[in-house]
Amino acid sequence: MLEIAICDDEKKLRLDLRHVIEKELALDGVEFGLTEYESGEALLRGIRERNADIIFLDIEMGGMNGMEAARALRKNGQPAVIIFVTSYPDFVFHGYEVRALNYILKPYQEKKIKEVLRDALKELEISTEKYFTVEQKSGTLRLALEQVRYFVSEGRKIAAAAEGERISFYGKLGEVEEELPDFFVRCHNRYLVNLNYVTKLESAALYCEGEKIPVSRSCSQETAAAFARFMLK
Repeated sequence: MLEIAICDDEKKLRLDLRHVIEKELALDGVEFGLTEYESGEALLRGIRERNADIIFLDIEMGGMNGMEAARALRKNGQPAVIIFVTSYPDFVFHGYEVRALNYILKPYQEKKIKEVLRDALKELEISTEKYFTVEQKSGTLRLALEQVRYFVSEGRKIAAAAEGERISFYGKLGEVEEELPDFFVRCHNRYLVNLNYVTKLESAALYCEGEKIPVSRSCSQETAAAFARFMLK
């Protein structure tokens, strides 16, 4: 199981960071544990009892600061991926000394947290296949999002088209959209499409594995921009 530590002397910032990490890892289907520490000293004590694979470490803390804590961790042979958290970008240049992977600037930007977390998972060679959880009468179903071509609203229900089958469940498309990664785009008020399967884009339609799906006027600009960004990756 992946173990993560967050060390910051500001409780609100720890909670903000924790919220994004938990949401992203749950979407990825990664089993994890997360421990919070309010000081460098507490981190060093806690790490002896509960090891960490990834450490989000605030640099500017009272008492032992983050850089001093990182030096102590490395001196003790701690191999964890260290990600510095700071309000001052100048501090990050010292990160090379302790082999820090990356840094996050305060105030937090959710997109940056996700990017850095993904880099850390790659460093640890942990699979990040994303899943979407569907509640049905028969039980809970996890859909591998890379296999879902699109979601379509059908009245009170939503259907997920995946690998030659359609899985229906009750829900609202807007709520589904909030949980999806950026390779899904809202091209119509009824459709969320996986850009991995889009083969052609026209002004009023796109083709998803040969199936024609409408593109509404209100969504056309964002759909075109998302498709262009995706093609450039």
